[in-house]
Amino acid sequence: MSEKMRSPQAFRLAPPKSAPRTKQPQIEFAPLPEHNALVEAPMAEANAKPRHTPWGYLLLVSLLTLITLWFGLTITKMIADFFIWSLTLGWISVALAAIAGLAFAAIFLRELFGLWRLRQIEKLQIASARAINQNDATAAATATRELKQLYTGRPDMAWALRSWSEHAGDIIDPPAAIRLAERLLLEPLDEQAHRIIARRARRVTLLTTVTPTAALDMLLVGGQNLFMIRELGELYGGRPSFIATLRLTRMVLTHLAVAAGLALTDNFLHLFVGKGLLGRLSARFGEGAINGILTARIGLAACEVCRPIAREASKRETLGALAKEIVSFAKNAEDEAPVL
Repeated sequence: MSEKMRSPQAFRLAPPKSAPRTKQPQIEFAPLPEHNALVEAPMAEANAKPRHTPWGYLLLVSLLTLITLWFGLTITKMIADFFIWSLTLGWISVALAAIAGLAFAAIFLRELFGLWRLRQIEKLQIASARAINQNDATAAATATRELKQLYTGRPDMAWALRSWSEHAGDIIDPPAAIRLAERLLLEPLDEQAHRIIARRARRVTLLTTVTPTAALDMLLVGGQNLFMIRELGELYGGRPSFIATLRLTRMVLTHLAVAAGLALTDNFLHLFVGKGLLGRLSARFGEGAINGILTARIGLAACEVCRPIAREASKRETLGALAKEIVSFAKNAEDEAPVL
């Protein structure tokens, strides 16, 4: 049977209905919680390598080498002259030269050890920051091992190290392991650092008040700041010798310059001090209070640079409490000062 063929037909297609436009979703980025906030390595940032050719360092090293060779040649000629005059004087000069050389070698090794210790703290800061920011277990293990070596042998850290060893095995998460070490080892040191900064700032306030000349004032304030930076570096595990202290001071000032930490205007001071207390001080005591606040700011920057584990921004000590403490000290000192 053959099926009958259909004749061709035309169909009118209805236009397609436009689909309702859907509202594009808005993407919002929620801020990181405080416990996952990123941390930085202040010492590494303040110790950035210069890109230019270090001609100044080459000049300094060359001059020091020439001076050393000249000094050695002079000593050699002097010893030879002593042997010509007297055998006894010759051997005495040899013994004195040997003692001087031994002392110079000890000082040189101490300076190298101080610079090496600063480098170790810088590596520890980088490893701890990587462990917190990137959840890196290898970096966390490196940081905890270096931190233990840094504080082993210190009597004031014996109890904290023992307590940390008891609980360190229970923590698997790398950021939590670093924060545990920070809480048990570094928070007690932070309290001592606060006392050191407050004591030096009050001393600067008092010295600025009683010194008669501006030159002596600058000398005393600079010395107090250097001693404070060295004391804070030693507190957090460094061995700041003379050159290491100068390098640490340079890194602290670089960190302050990057953070614009020395910009202390009158409004900034009144924001922290409040109620115009600074304005009620005499001119000399007000100047001492400002120098004390600047010293406290340098001390806080030194803590950030010297601390092996960088603190979160929300947990850093602010300048407000120290500024109020310093200005209150200046106010009490002015009230108790005898009237001449």
